[in-house]
Amino acid sequence: MSKTLIIALFNQSGGVAKTTLTQNLGYHLALKKRRVLLVDMDPQASLTTFMGFEPDELDQTIQQAIVDNKPLPIHPELIHGLALVPADINLAACEMQLASAIAREYRLKNALVTVQEKYDFILIDCPPSLGLLSIISLTAATHILVPIQCQFKSFKGTELLLSTVAQVRGHTNPRLQIAGFVPTMFDSRTAQESRTVKAVQEQLSDIATVYPPIPKTIAFADASERRVPLTLFDKNHPAVSVLKKIANSLDKLELLP
Repeated sequence: MSKTLIIALFNQSGGVAKTTLTQNLGYHLALKKRRVLLVDMDPQASLTTFMGFEPDELDQTIQQAIVDNKPLPIHPELIHGLALVPADINLAACEMQLASAIAREYRLKNALVTVQEKYDFILIDCPPSLGLLSIISLTAATHILVPIQCQFKSFKGTELLLSTVAQVRGHTNPRLQIAGFVPTMFDSRTAQESRTVKAVQEQLSDIATVYPPIPKTIAFADASERRVPLTLFDKNHPAVSVLKKIANSLDKLELLP
C-alpha cells in the first residue's frame, strides 16, 4: 500500500487563503526533502498562476485527466522544489461533461494511483464549492486540511463542511481523515477575530488539531504577485514560522492502518 499522504485543502467558502496555504505548505515540506506534488483542482487556477504559469496558455491541464482519462499532466520541471499539475478555466465544465460518467467521483483518485508512489505528499487545492470537483478531490484524499478565515461567517460555515466530509466518508472515501483546521487571515487587533479563533479552538479541537492562526498580511499577496512562496519573498516574515509549524505537523501525519 502506498504511504503517500494526499491532503485536500478544502473550504466551500472562497477567500480563505486556501491556495496560499497549498503553495506555502508544499514549499516547506519540500524544504524538508519531501517529494511534493501540487494538484490544482480549482477552475480559477490561482495555484497555477501563483506557480508562474498563464493558465490560458497551457495545452494540458488536470481537465484532460479528469474528463478524458489521460495521464496526469505533471509539469516536467520542479518549481521551487515542487511538482505541479496545473488547471485552467475549462475545468469548470467538468461537472457537465461528467454528468453521466460511471464512477465519476473516482476520476482523480484513479489518476493519482499511477503516480503517487513517486511522492511523499500530494496537496490538492480544491475549489470553493460543494460541487463535484470538491467531491472528486475529497474522494482522492487521505486527509483534509481546513482553512477557516477568522470571521464569524466563515466559522459558522464549518458545520456544512463537516457534513460534506461525513457524506464523503459514507459514500466514496470511508478512510478520509481530518488533518486539522487552520485559522487564516488573523488580525490580533480585532476583537471579533480573536473571539473567532478562540471559538475555533474550543469547538473544533475535539475533532482534529487546530493549528496556530496565519496572520493577515499583504506580504502573501506581494509574494503571489512575484509568483514565489512567502519564504522566498521575505524569509523573516512572522508568518513563516507559523507555516513551518504546520508543515512539521503535517509531516507527522499517518495513514489509517
